[in-house]
Amino acid sequence: MLDVVVIGAGQAGLSAAYYLARHGLVPETDFVVLDANPAPGGAWLHRWPSLTLGAAHAVHDLPGMKLPRSDPDEPAAAVVSRYYESYEKAFGLPVHRPVKVLAVRTLVADSAMLFPEDDAGLPADIAGPPLVVETNRGSYETRLVINATGTWDKPYWPYYPGKDVFAGRQLHTHDFRSVTELAGQRVVVVGGGTSAVQFLLQLSESGVETAWTTRRPPEFASREFDPNWGRDVERQVNERTAAGLPPLSVVGVTGLPLTQQYQNGIAAGTLVSRGPLQRLTASGALFEDGTTFDADVVLWATGFRAALDHLAPLKLREPGGGIVMDGVKVAREPRLLMVGYGASASTLGASRAGRAAALAALDRLSVSV
Repeated sequence: MLDVVVIGAGQAGLSAAYYLARHGLVPETDFVVLDANPAPGGAWLHRWPSLTLGAAHAVHDLPGMKLPRSDPDEPAAAVVSRYYESYEKAFGLPVHRPVKVLAVRTLVADSAMLFPEDDAGLPADIAGPPLVVETNRGSYETRLVINATGTWDKPYWPYYPGKDVFAGRQLHTHDFRSVTELAGQRVVVVGGGTSAVQFLLQLSESGVETAWTTRRPPEFASREFDPNWGRDVERQVNERTAAGLPPLSVVGVTGLPLTQQYQNGIAAGTLVSRGPLQRLTASGALFEDGTTFDADVVLWATGFRAALDHLAPLKLREPGGGIVMDGVKVAREPRLLMVGYGASASTLGASRAGRAAALAALDRLSVSV
């Protein structure tokens, strides 16, 4: 039986694995990392090719190894995949891939298995029946799980009247690949986050006519995005998860950075919202102010939700729809630690959350650090 299974090999999962190994757990013997992707890179592996390193959100360093200097015009997906691969090899991290986790549940064991001898000295809440992690390539029995699955596999498609009658193409950020696919078309971009803004600028530069629709006026923030700002953002997001409410998106708390590029987009009219979308029609969009826009494509830049379906057997949800968290600890299940949910869903806090989860796991296993 393993001590820890880490699910997910993105920034948070690799950070957790690094600290587990650093503080004495033996790779493969004591812990493994399960990754559904065919190659290193986490969610970055799936970013559209036109998202270059220079245009992407900051790629934060993993613990113990800085991101090498890279060409800002190189696709971010390639840069991060190469970096993560080097990282896994440098620290001998036991990443198994591609392994898709199907479910995590408590192992049903006979009475002789409830309190095995090697559980002596462990806290009562993790002694006894282990968790079983069921995958498409077999099952893993473990005392603890660190879940670091993030959000990429759970794109959010909001409901609006008329979605089923719109005659054009609809696609989500998850499926976007290149602006060349949309050349010569008219595009409605839905969403108030960074991806929406980046799409609008790329499409405009390619001569594509766009309309931007947001539920609320876009919030461009001119304050410096320093460590104090990051901690304040995490605090606001964590207040909701501590109460068992579904987390807000991080950009919903941060606003958008008012860079020179964004200022130019506002001045050109590209980054000016048409206001809330009322409905789609067969030929385009009707906005709440009564104006319309004929469109060939609706691009839903509406974000993602935490990819947690595999944890459903553990019955973690509260009546409000969220999961009560104390930092990275899950109130309802002491054998589960969770990163990539709430504040740590952003690269702002993923490495720190991975470290916190690893240290919490080591503490539960009575491993001194």
